[in-house]
Amino acid sequence: MSSVPSLVQSVDWVAVAPPTLTAAVALVVLVADLFLPAARKPLLGWIATAGLALAVLSLLPLVGGGRETFCLPGRAALCSYAADPFALVIQFLVLGGALLTALLSIDAVRDQDLPAGEYWFLLLSSAAGAALLPASRDLATLVIALEVASLPAFALVGLRRGDRLSSEAALKFFLSSVAATAVMLLGVSFVYAATGSLHLSRIAHALTALPDPRLATLAGAGVALTLVGFAFKTAAAPFHFWVPDTYVGAPLPIAGYLSVIGKAVGFSGLILVTVQGFPSYAGIWGPALAVLAALTMTVGNVAALRQDPHRAHSAVRLLAWSSVGQAGYLLVPIAAAGYVHDPGRAIGSTVAYALMYAVVNLGAFAVAALVARTRPANRIADYRGLYARRPLVALAMGFFLLCLAGLPPGVIGLFAKVTVFAAAVDAGLAWLAVVMAINVVIALYYYLQWTAVLFRGAEETEGAEEAEGAEEAGGTAGAEQAPADRAPARARIPAPLGAAIALATVLGVVLSGAPQLVLRFASGALL
Repeated sequence: MSSVPSLVQSVDWVAVAPPTLTAAVALVVLVADLFLPAARKPLLGWIATAGLALAVLSLLPLVGGGRETFCLPGRAALCSYAADPFALVIQFLVLGGALLTALLSIDAVRDQDLPAGEYWFLLLSSAAGAALLPASRDLATLVIALEVASLPAFALVGLRRGDRLSSEAALKFFLSSVAATAVMLLGVSFVYAATGSLHLSRIAHALTALPDPRLATLAGAGVALTLVGFAFKTAAAPFHFWVPDTYVGAPLPIAGYLSVIGKAVGFSGLILVTVQGFPSYAGIWGPALAVLAALTMTVGNVAALRQDPHRAHSAVRLLAWSSVGQAGYLLVPIAAAGYVHDPGRAIGSTVAYALMYAVVNLGAFAVAALVARTRPANRIADYRGLYARRPLVALAMGFFLLCLAGLPPGVIGLFAKVTVFAAAVDAGLAWLAVVMAINVVIALYYYLQWTAVLFRGAEETEGAEEAEGAEEAGGTAGAEQAPADRAPARARIPAPLGAAIALATVLGVVLSGAPQLVLRFASGALL
């Protein structure tokens, strides 16, 4: 009598430890919130921070291993989860970024009277989904991971109760994202109908030899619709319209989280479906992503250039539009992957740039969170004289802005841009390299303008401006309390917030001193 083959998949718990630990700590926080008295709620933030640090450390046993799990019985090559170099680098970026966000959030949760249990559970749940996505190797797991990362983010954006801007931002974010997800799911269903598989490796093989021209048409439509869904997640133009209002309405730590981890999720998913799932359609997605990259960087930088320094929340709006421009740079190597014989090597430039961007952009949001404690309107003009009030903070902010601009002493920003530029040139996309060079020059203006504001002398009317800024923000920042609006400019820096700024600065300086730590990813094949 023949034995029935087992359909039970084996699980490598070491390989899945990073997202699993993050999800487990989220459940611990949710249960602990039920029993902790209100005075002990801040303990939840430290539990979440410790859990994220543990998740980062759980990546160490996986370095150099290339482990796979959730494989089909009898088909070791068909696995749904792969802890390969690409997955590990993105997981480090995601979990490290979430750790910095947690440090930014500890005081923000208390100061803005946010519900602690819900906040930390949602943040950890989103981080768990973001850590799962880069290791996903089938479309079903990709979509689930993407939604686990996205759905808690909607709630986090709208968590400031009674704040009109926060509710409006959450609604825009939710409706836009749901529409993009619906389009992406339709694309995934078309691809599955044409190929009969959800595993990326089998899809890639099936797309090269579709027996029926009608199936080829269906598959082409599926590829296009799937790319549209991921383009929204990366905030690529013209799917970027939700970004400025969402960043302004969200708590500042969450705005920073979306600008880094949200983009990492979108770009890692886009890389996986294009390079691993749809390589035979490179002639379609390569040119399409090149056009999207040019459009995205141009729209983002031109909009950032037009920000009024005296407008309420202009600092956050500039960072939001800047993040759209940076998304354009990140798209360039992915587009170049469609033109070269070794796409796995091309996308290394995107990974290297993303690591640099994650450190310095979260650092900039950390400084913005510090300034917002005394100037809730958070205008660019409010940063005038910051060097006189807080020299080290101003130097750190200047360093972050110069890294984003690609100017010394932000050496890592310069080298990261050079690698992206080189990827475009090597792929024969000279026109895209020219567009990128023009946009880099445009971005220099607003980055240097903000940097100059930091070191200008404070105006005599600074006190009046501060009172005016508090009055402007009074109707839109309901979570801010009147005593905080009148806080002295030299208020104490909370330890977690100071630690986040210091950590981002140290990482940026180390990467600028030893750029090969990041740039080595641009010289090797990660996939």
